[in-house]
Amino acid sequence: MQAQDFKGLYAIIPTPARAGAQAIDASDTVALDETERLIRALIDDGANGLIVLGTTGECATISNEDYRSFVATVAETVGKRIPLFVGATAMGGHEAYKRLAFARDRGADGTLLGLPMWQPCTVDMAVRFYAEVGQAFPDLAVMVYANARAFRFSFPTDFWARIAKEAPTVTSAKSSQPTNLAENIAATGGRIHFMPSDMVAAKFQAISPATTTSCWATAAGMGPEPSRALIDAILAADTDRARHIDERIAWSIAPLAPMLGNPELFASYNTQMEKTRMAEANYCDPGPVRPPYDVFPADYAEAAREAGRRWRLLREEFARERAAAATKAVS
Repeated sequence: MQAQDFKGLYAIIPTPARAGAQAIDASDTVALDETERLIRALIDDGANGLIVLGTTGECATISNEDYRSFVATVAETVGKRIPLFVGATAMGGHEAYKRLAFARDRGADGTLLGLPMWQPCTVDMAVRFYAEVGQAFPDLAVMVYANARAFRFSFPTDFWARIAKEAPTVTSAKSSQPTNLAENIAATGGRIHFMPSDMVAAKFQAISPATTTSCWATAAGMGPEPSRALIDAILAADTDRARHIDERIAWSIAPLAPMLGNPELFASYNTQMEKTRMAEANYCDPGPVRPPYDVFPADYAEAAREAGRRWRLLREEFARERAAAATKAVS
């Protein structure tokens, strides 16, 4: 996949956990039936691509055995119907290599790949890492997991300029903020697609309309319709509708402002927040959070549940809009 191939909504899902997965001695923690059901529902409801095993997917906390069973189930369920990006981030290069090889052999189209993070990487280290991954897996598209807080790396413009030249399999980046977006696009000659979340897609469009052709959404785990409607409006250059949907999505996440507005707090409670609002929205059953992140203060948990309830209302709102549009089309 090249930069121009990324279109539409890329759903990010949790790695559904079985009851008891929060115990330190738990094994065989992945709810594979729920994994299959969720993926089928997302494809039926309009997801254009799938990203698994990032932060919400608990890539850092599942065992290697669970990693393999989950990836095998995901790949078999997707069955090449939509692009599949499998996270393979690990503490070091050797384990990342093993995960990448497994994902490739099971049919993944690409990987969501962050930097090893025990020691913060320099630009030279980071560029070499992605270049070596490309040499080892020339048929696997790489989506850089550009999370500066998580990986203790700022992903500066000179990094992107070098990546464009030295790591040709890097064709996209999972981005969270439009910081230096125009500069980064220019530095890569447009060869790398900087994919925003649904929460900031409108900001990306304002800076670079031509390259804002897709978005990612962890909210898709609560039902993909609002996020899909947003990127569809952006692709149709329907500015008024995109603005309206952006405002509605902002309303749905407003209860999370204390966490989203505090990078340190958000970093500690990211997974808990996402799985709590997903459970409340009732589109999927994400199950408990795996240790050691299975701690979530009650007030933050209630805020996340409220966000889940609001997303459920948002889905109902879009269902009514679709029904009204269908009735109008028939008449």
